[in-house]
Amino acid sequence: MSYLIALDQGTSSSRAIIFDREGRQLAKAQQEFRQIYPQPGWVEHDPQEIWSSQLATAREALRESGLRPEQIASVGITNQRETTVLWHRGTGAPLHHAIVWQDRRTEPLCAQLRERGLAPLIRERTGLVIDAYFSATKLRWLLDHIPGAREQAERGELAFGTVDSWLMWRLSGGRIHATDVSNASRTLLFNVHRNDWDDEILAALDIPRALLPQVHPSAYEFGTLDPQWLGAALPIGGVAGDQQAALFGQGCFKAGMAKNTYGTGCFTLMHLGEKFQTSANGLITTSAAQTSARPEFALEGSVFIGGAVVQWLRDGLHAFPSSGDVESLAASVPDAGGVMFVPAFTGLGAPYWQPDARGAIVGLSRGSTMAHIARAALESIAFQSAALLQAMSRDAVAAGSAPVSELRVDGGACVNNLLMQFQADLLGIPVVRPRVIETTALGAAYLAGLSAGLYSDLEALGQQWQAERIFHPTLPRERALERMADWEHAIRQTTAS
Repeated sequence: MSYLIALDQGTSSSRAIIFDREGRQLAKAQQEFRQIYPQPGWVEHDPQEIWSSQLATAREALRESGLRPEQIASVGITNQRETTVLWHRGTGAPLHHAIVWQDRRTEPLCAQLRERGLAPLIRERTGLVIDAYFSATKLRWLLDHIPGAREQAERGELAFGTVDSWLMWRLSGGRIHATDVSNASRTLLFNVHRNDWDDEILAALDIPRALLPQVHPSAYEFGTLDPQWLGAALPIGGVAGDQQAALFGQGCFKAGMAKNTYGTGCFTLMHLGEKFQTSANGLITTSAAQTSARPEFALEGSVFIGGAVVQWLRDGLHAFPSSGDVESLAASVPDAGGVMFVPAFTGLGAPYWQPDARGAIVGLSRGSTMAHIARAALESIAFQSAALLQAMSRDAVAAGSAPVSELRVDGGACVNNLLMQFQADLLGIPVVRPRVIETTALGAAYLAGLSAGLYSDLEALGQQWQAERIFHPTLPRERALERMADWEHAIRQTTAS
């Protein structure tokens, strides 16, 4: 029993990866599922498709590995965060499509909460800003718009959860209604200092506590799978939201260590240790994956549109048939030719927090080509991430710590060498790509392995991390600062009323 299976439920696909105890990948399966866009700015998923695709990939990975179910020591779950599911406890049936983290329908409600003066309370208790990104207003919308939902919720008949909770409910046959601290900290309802739901915020948002899951550390024996799913009653031993799982999988266990995940969005996290720190530079404070009941924190910045800008070029403009083609197209020109692409399709996240911003391509000339736009699109991922890292370093210095000195990277787009080199050039620090870039799934597996006793402690896990390539900055700092100034000018054009 020295193998671990990680269920990695993402925004556009469900994956399952089996690792050995050294963190080597044995088998992997992936399945995309539908993205549902009922109105502009609205994004939904079918919870049943999330469940069926995740189960199918778990079964496929297990078959591909050639392992018997009994050889799996534990199951780890990592998931797209903030996405909100509401289901009936009796039937297990969802009452509505899941409202995805990218969805902006609740911005009017967020504005009302800000007008009521709740922002300081919520920031102090949860570490977050009031934004449609987080789960609470999505849940409130469901309660307000589904006939009879609020009455059922108050009678204790309904269950709310982020995707991890939904999967555990289904995997356990309805025996587990739980989440971990990292996912709970993304709801806008969780007091990160006490590691418990906050009754004052629940009352302010009119959300019944009976809806909410139990909260545990990220490495914890949550319960067991129903044997019908994978052939054995396997323990669920690790759960973390995808970004905190990636921080864990990158071996960033100590204060000051930082990672950036290049996925549908981009998410930069810096570990703070046990010190809660409020950002003065547009970042949020969130719970890190925790191996005990003791709170640990991270500073985070979220880019809403990262790799999704490449998908838009592929599907919206038909610029190329496959996302993998973007690097060669972008590399066919020496630079972006003055073109700047701000992909604010769903507003701007940290450090700007401009919910009304919309995407813009500026600096076009008669000589601009699709190659220039493709290069500008790739560069936009690095520009947004650099703005986050600069804000993070300013916060670190203000707290008496050193600025970020190295960035560990993961996620699908980190294999793009052009993008990684440009990221290092903008930041002026080494960008380090690990040997295993599936760090989100690896983090979930490591958490499960800790609870199963496969690893003795965090130090043992940290020794398993290895770099595959280091990108050193080559651009003079003066030129890098000029490029960032160009980016900030493009941002101002995008958000100008």
